[in-house]
Amino acid sequence: VQLQASGGGLVQAGGSLRLSCAASGRTFSNYAMGWFRQASGKEREFVAAIRWRDSRIYYSDSAKGRFTISRDNAKNAVYLQMNSLKPEDTANYYCAAGVRGILSSGYDYYTKLRNYDYWGQGTQVTVSS
Repeated sequence: VQLQASGGGLVQAGGSLRLSCAASGRTFSNYAMGWFRQASGKEREFVAAIRWRDSRIYYSDSAKGRFTISRDNAKNAVYLQMNSLKPEDTANYYCAAGVRGILSSGYDYYTKLRNYDYWGQGTQVTVSS
């Protein structure tokens, strides 16, 4: 599975960006796709995830109410609409795909980096104050 993230850029605080992640190669019916971010000098952290089977969605506390994750089945793509951006959202954003989740897997599962098997190259988001 290859993941290609795009859509990052420079935006002023309060602005919006839409990130895209296209998946190619082998796909799975029960996988999930997530967005993570890593700010300079910090650990990579969970932002949002969506399960392909049932479209169940998970958000980090920092993303709730401002970010929206969505998918396009036909394009095998996932998107992250980010509104009301803040300087603290500045980071390299990565999309990831996890194929080992099961029906009972929930928030605690999908927020962990180790449960994702494929990673995109990252797209930089910079929010100026």
